[in-house]
Amino acid sequence: MVKKPSKNTKRMSVYSNLAHKRKVKKDKDARKKAEYLATLPKNPVKRFFYRLHPKRFFGYWFSKKGLLMMLKIAGVAVLLAVLLVGGLFAYYRKDLDKIRPGELAKRVQTTVTKYYDRNGQLLWEDKGDGNYKLVVKSDQISDYVKNATIAIEDRDFYKHNGISPSGLMRAAFSNARGGSTQGGSTLTQQLVKQVFFADEAGDRGLSGIPRKIKEVILSIEVERMYSKEEILALYLNESPYGGRRNGVQSASQTYFKKDAKDLTLAEAAMLAAIPNQPGLYDPYNDAGHEALIARQHRVLDVMLELKMITKEQTEEAKNYPILEHIQPASSQYEGIKAGHFIQYVRSELEKELGKATVGKGGLTITTTLDLRIQEKLEQEMNAFFASNKPVYAGLNNGAATVEDTQTGQIVAMAGSRSFDYPGYGSYNAATSYVQPGSTVKPFVFAKLFEDKGANSQNYGSGSILVDEPVDNIYGAKLQNWDGKFMGSLTVRRGLALSRNTPAVKAMYINGGNSSNPQATLDFIHASGAPSYCEQEAAAGVGLSSAIGACGVKQTDLVNAYATFSRMGVYKPTATVLEVKNSQGEVLKKFKDESKQIFDPQVAYIINDILADDNARAGLHGRNVYGLMIPGVGSSSKTGTSDIGIKPKDLWIVNYTPVLSMALWLGNNDATIINSSSSSLGGNIVGGVMEYAHKEVYAAEGKWKSGDWYAKPDGIQQQGRELYPSWWNSRRARTAESLTFDRVSKKLATECTPEAAKIQVNVTKANDGATNRQTYVVTDGYNPNAKDDVHQCDDAKPSVSGISYSSGRITVRISPGRYTLSNVDVLVAGESIGSGAPSGNTFTVNYEGSGSKQVTVRVQDSAYYVGEAVSTVSFGNGNGGSNGNQ
Repeated sequence: MVKKPSKNTKRMSVYSNLAHKRKVKKDKDARKKAEYLATLPKNPVKRFFYRLHPKRFFGYWFSKKGLLMMLKIAGVAVLLAVLLVGGLFAYYRKDLDKIRPGELAKRVQTTVTKYYDRNGQLLWEDKGDGNYKLVVKSDQISDYVKNATIAIEDRDFYKHNGISPSGLMRAAFSNARGGSTQGGSTLTQQLVKQVFFADEAGDRGLSGIPRKIKEVILSIEVERMYSKEEILALYLNESPYGGRRNGVQSASQTYFKKDAKDLTLAEAAMLAAIPNQPGLYDPYNDAGHEALIARQHRVLDVMLELKMITKEQTEEAKNYPILEHIQPASSQYEGIKAGHFIQYVRSELEKELGKATVGKGGLTITTTLDLRIQEKLEQEMNAFFASNKPVYAGLNNGAATVEDTQTGQIVAMAGSRSFDYPGYGSYNAATSYVQPGSTVKPFVFAKLFEDKGANSQNYGSGSILVDEPVDNIYGAKLQNWDGKFMGSLTVRRGLALSRNTPAVKAMYINGGNSSNPQATLDFIHASGAPSYCEQEAAAGVGLSSAIGACGVKQTDLVNAYATFSRMGVYKPTATVLEVKNSQGEVLKKFKDESKQIFDPQVAYIINDILADDNARAGLHGRNVYGLMIPGVGSSSKTGTSDIGIKPKDLWIVNYTPVLSMALWLGNNDATIINSSSSSLGGNIVGGVMEYAHKEVYAAEGKWKSGDWYAKPDGIQQQGRELYPSWWNSRRARTAESLTFDRVSKKLATECTPEAAKIQVNVTKANDGATNRQTYVVTDGYNPNAKDDVHQCDDAKPSVSGISYSSGRITVRISPGRYTLSNVDVLVAGESIGSGAPSGNTFTVNYEGSGSKQVTVRVQDSAYYVGEAVSTVSFGNGNGGSNGNQ
């Protein structure tokens, strides 16, 4: 009998079978996994790339195991994202309390920026919109502006809740194709950015991530608290519309002299085009006009695409000549003081703080301007242009800049003859490119002095550079202003008399005896005039840049001269002492920065040369007002630039230890003028500088009469001339004596009469540009040419007869080639009379008796001499003569 298994045995059998099956499956999976691993490369790197093969990669992820793994990863990612976003919201919530959306409307309000001079005098209140409020309600804004703005900036405005993922994707796609017309930010985000984060708009990378998170959170909150119409109105009231125009009402009044509710389609489309790039699309920026019209047309095309307007309306708006109907820019600055300067300050602040920050207003700006000096400058400019001088000179404009040299701060500026002068007054010539002419020469020579090479020829004010033709060096025919060459000149005289050829030679030497001007240009740029030759290619201007052939900004030129005044120390030009926002926070504060550019000895020598009134007397005369300031020690340089041989620009620069001033006179359209007298504006410079020193700086204890630069240690002085400590006199020159002709002041020849010869002590030197020996000679003698007045076959003067009668000696004379200049009569070796003959006879009274020897010497203007000797009987009756004559 077979025993049946019990229930427990059956149950155990079932469990056993299940365990067996699991074991078999587990072994099978393990074996399968082992087989799979056996197929993989042993090298971990190779194994990684092996698994990335498309067949194996997709085979795994589309398997049951792969899908399960994908679900696990997605779940973890979602959880982490939720935790991250929640954490970020929680972290930044503390900051959002400070910028609650409920205060948004309070922040979007009419703003006024106030400009003050350095002493607290109000210069201008920039209201942004003249006599109208900046903020207007939604129903006071044209629907054209609303629709145009939505079309070009955020077409999904009425569909999203503050952020637009589709807008971000569309912008990214459009940017990838290079044709984006709108950004990824919604209007709400842009509003939040303009109101709360304008000062952080320049953030990039990781530093901008917190701002972006705050921006997104705040945008969502704004959408929750405000209606779409309110948000749109706030945006239009806050957006920058170019220059000082902030808000649609301000822009509408400024450009079209009408309210925002009355804007036409063409006008609305133009305004909607501006906020994307308010600097470029500013209607007063001539360079951006083409881009502005192109974007306006794009706005109209998008409006048509969204069926906001008809095709007929689109074409009509495009064909409307809108730029011809823009109001003049000068009309926006009524009541402004120092208008050119204020415009310049605003432009510089827009570069530094951003157009949005400056454009939204509410700033308190304390400038460097001194209104007292500014008003004196304007007074002198007005007086000059009210006189006949500009009429005779054929010029109609001028510009001037005055800088406090010790700080680099501009204290006065006139960008034209008058800011409100019709046609071109508001154009600022002080910040425009104008050729400086000879005012650039001091920097060329300063670079020459700066060379400290032990093996090179060093230079000082007494070094020689021959004023002679340099066509082979210059590459073209080069003349001086008078069409002449003066031969051997010291650097002092060459610079003071503004000779072209010594300056060209100096730049040639600076370039290692080549025509490459870069070494000198680098020196000029570092000294404070980086704009010089900025618009021209250095290789193109070559050595002509030594005589002012490139353009430069006057503000740069005056600051470079101030570097001479600071004894070689550069300081950046400054226009602002402090900027505060509407909350009283300091956005900018003047910081005194400096850098030693060249040796103080170099600056001292240049300052001394340009203060030498005797050295420049041959060019302008002595004591010219504006070049000399009564009671104020100053240095000066003039300059003229030409078109061909006709002058077009006149310059004067005058500077002292405390102030520097540059003046330009010319025509607003850069045409030629009738005068080449660069000292023409001397009364302007003299009047301003004398007042500024004696009435302003003296009263404030910044200057006193007699102030001058302390002579740096190491300066070598030989007579009037100054040399830096590294100048080697033995290598530079040797002493010698040469014989000159008194008449021609050139070297004597065998034909030069003895009476015309003179011995002059000279110094032999080397011209570094030509490497030829030359001489340092005083009193105008020229050692580089020979006597060309006297010829060996010249007819000489002679005495043809001597007679005596009734107490009078009469001498008959025959002149030679030149005019007789003197006759001397001697009796018994004693002169009894001399003088210039009248005609061919000369008479002298003499009372005597007996026979005596009479000697007559005659000389002409060329120092030719004739002589005769005769024995004459003297008595009470008629006398005679005998003997040789």
